[in-house]
Amino acid sequence: MAMDAERRQAELIEQFSAQAAALSSAPQLAALVLEATSHPALFAFSELLSLPALSKLAGTQYASSLDVLRLFAYGTLKDYKSNSGTLPALLPDQIRKLKQLSVLTLAESTKVLPYDQLMQELDVSNVRQLEDFLINECMYSGIVRGKLDQLRRCFEVQFATGRDLTPGQLNNMIDTLSDWLGTSDHLLHQIQEKIKWADTMSEANKKHQKEFEDKVEEAKKSIKADIDLRGHDDFLSEPGGIMDLKKTASGQKGGDNQWHSFTEELTCLPARGSADVYLKTFWRQS
Repeated sequence: MAMDAERRQAELIEQFSAQAAALSSAPQLAALVLEATSHPALFAFSELLSLPALSKLAGTQYASSLDVLRLFAYGTLKDYKSNSGTLPALLPDQIRKLKQLSVLTLAESTKVLPYDQLMQELDVSNVRQLEDFLINECMYSGIVRGKLDQLRRCFEVQFATGRDLTPGQLNNMIDTLSDWLGTSDHLLHQIQEKIKWADTMSEANKKHQKEFEDKVEEAKKSIKADIDLRGHDDFLSEPGGIMDLKKTASGQKGGDNQWHSFTEELTCLPARGSADVYLKTFWRQS
């Protein structure tokens, strides 16, 4: 819905811009300004205000049309009432449009609009008229969405169409976006540093795991070399050998469990060394 409204705004601006470019006389251009500011679906005017064709109104008896267009681009009903002596009288359609724009301006600063403030800004005398205007002229037209809270006497704004930016507001927005960009760059740098740290820790863990596996493999090779060097049967049957240890373990309480524990430990011997030394050391610790 919001995209449709924006598309409609763009189409209307393009339409009025084309008409202005085709006009040459000040009266015709003044009539075009009147038509644009009275159009029920147009709520953006700064692009029309910047058209070179409309500069022809300056210095003529229709120069006030430029002031009216500027009022609809940036002003409110309260601004019109404050400067009514220098501005031409507005038509009812223009007054209604200016009230709608005034609601959008209020919604820029806060999302909870008290009824008393709205009635004062919109020159409305009672709550019934105010609620009818908000429903029929604002919510039904799609420029705002919200909730009327009669108990709290306020209008809770959920969405509001943005108005034209003044030159000062544009500079503030540029500054805000620049600050946001700087903050984003800083956060991105921190994230990249964290990623580098994680990669470094991952490599260190892989290196540690590789070293551990190498030590296990080296221990296995050491035992196998001792067995090959002295002979398999000698290694198993010599005093303190595996068979001797197994017989001793079997004759003791819990011996079988101790033997299984030993054989499991033997397969992942943590350091290189003589197999028979390791066997005897293991048995003494047991």
